[in-house]
Amino acid sequence: MSILRFGTCSWKFPSWAGLVYSQADGIDYLAEYARRYRSVEIDQWFWSLFAPDKIALPQAETVAGYLASVDEDFRFTIKAPNSVSLTHFSGRSGQKGTGPNPYFLSVELFADFLDRIAPMKPQTAMIMLQLEYLNRQKMSGLEEFCEKIDAFLTALRDRADIWPVGIELRNPNFLKPAFFELLAAHRVAHVSCHGYYMPPAPDVYRQIAAQLGERLPGPGVLRLLGPDRGGIEKATGKKWNAVVAPKDDELPGIADMAVDMLARGLDVYVNVNNHYEGSAPLTIEKLERLVDERRERFSQIR
Repeated sequence: MSILRFGTCSWKFPSWAGLVYSQADGIDYLAEYARRYRSVEIDQWFWSLFAPDKIALPQAETVAGYLASVDEDFRFTIKAPNSVSLTHFSGRSGQKGTGPNPYFLSVELFADFLDRIAPMKPQTAMIMLQLEYLNRQKMSGLEEFCEKIDAFLTALRDRADIWPVGIELRNPNFLKPAFFELLAAHRVAHVSCHGYYMPPAPDVYRQIAAQLGERLPGPGVLRLLGPDRGGIEKATGKKWNAVVAPKDDELPGIADMAVDMLARGLDVYVNVNNHYEGSAPLTIEKLERLVDERRERFSQIR
């Protein structure tokens, strides 16, 4: 039976005291989080590219600490290091390099990352490769992109220790049949990004599902990120305990998407960012109600 898990993008937010945590500090945040939710997105290892000779990868004690804080049924979705997913140095997050990133889609570096988090493999639902927006200076177009991704995924497939991998795009014009067929050929899932100037995730999902049908790879991962990071940080003062930008017109479509994926036999992970409405836990409460309503109607129809 397919499983739906709601979780958040990261978890250490003292302002969730009273919503998720017993108090604002002096606690094991992940342990208390895992009593309420059954999955979480780890994004801290994404920030890994600092210079051509400085790559930050996970430490063994951090991996062990995370596993010690959760039970065996808990699941992680993990953003792959941006040292693998960035085509060029950007100057952000302390990067001191310039020009092309020599580690872009490096199978060796990606394998090193996987080796470092190997104890988490039984509890990892997906490794998410988040691509940046690729302008013409970074990528000539969809054909070149698919060639590079195909070579990367082929090399990964040749490894014995296969992990579940998903790809998230930030180029709406790459959401084409050629890309969807590439995913199906490699049995790699599409990570749906709702926000960041991408088309609404339910619309993209319907497009992919219509083309691939039963070949649609899973699990289904949907990230609710929101359109205006800076604006919502100003509105909340970075206190994430209230909805300040309600998306009640969008949430029914998100719930429909989740239920449809479940009906197709896919496990589903919905990762909610505070930047979506202002408080990820409160958004999840709304989505849980909407999904329960749809599941009840679905069971009645059957």
